[in-house]
Amino acid sequence: MDIQVENLQDLLPINNNSVVDVVKGVLNVENKLCDEVMVYFVDEQTICKVHDDHFNDPSPTDCISIQVDNPGSTPCFLGEIFVSPKAAIDYCKSNKGQIYQELTLYLVHGMLHLLGYDDIENDDEAKMRLAEKKSIDYLLKCNKLICK
Repeated sequence: MDIQVENLQDLLPINNNSVVDVVKGVLNVENKLCDEVMVYFVDEQTICKVHDDHFNDPSPTDCISIQVDNPGSTPCFLGEIFVSPKAAIDYCKSNKGQIYQELTLYLVHGMLHLLGYDDIENDDEAKMRLAEKKSIDYLLKCNKLICK
């Protein structure tokens, strides 16, 4: 499996191996396989541009997933995830959270979108939150959060 990680921002150091561990952890919890995933950590300007390009919304957001292949296709380039460390920093300043745990949640959320979860309707959102909790609990138990 090829998990590409690009750190294109300078607000937070990111350990690429820890990102790979999170991606593999989510796939493990969800019992899914894929051949390739791309993860980008980007600045606010870039996340706004990607948001605008794909969703006609130029506002900042925490993560964006762009699915390429459906899970289960062969070969499977699952897709790309864009993550905003600035969103994690801002959220944690307001809510007294742990930045790297918040960043891990964004990546988990993005992976779950690539795996077919949605969070627009209430029922779908409940399923997404449950799946997020399962993955985060697993990652915490294994000490596999994103780190610097």
